[in-house]
Amino acid sequence: QMQLVESGGGMAQTGGSLRLSCVASGYVHGGYSAYTGSWYRQVPGKERVLVAFIASGSGGLTEYADFAQGRFTISRDNGQKTIYLQMDGVGVEVTAVYYCRVSLRDKEYWGRGSQVSVSP
Repeated sequence: QMQLVESGGGMAQTGGSLRLSCVASGYVHGGYSAYTGSWYRQVPGKERVLVAFIASGSGGLTEYADFAQGRFTISRDNGQKTIYLQMDGVGVEVTAVYYCRVSLRDKEYWGRGSQVSVSP
């Protein structure tokens, strides 16, 4: 089955940038381009919330949570089987564990998460 591994997390200073990557490996039933992609984040003690969504195919359709609009950019590279999240102008409120998700119909796959920490 498909496995997802996030990378690119770590520490950033206020106003800096980070780029998260979510690389798929293993057997991808139906082809990777058929899957939608999304990023979620979760802070301890709070629910996991959607950050950004990207449609299947070339990813022409993207959607963002209100707090992410204009700050984050989701993209995909089907040749690399990767979903990206570009995070610009970050603040301390960005600090969270970020999870990627890919989905096709009733199938969904999650990464294990990547810690992002922003210092003031």
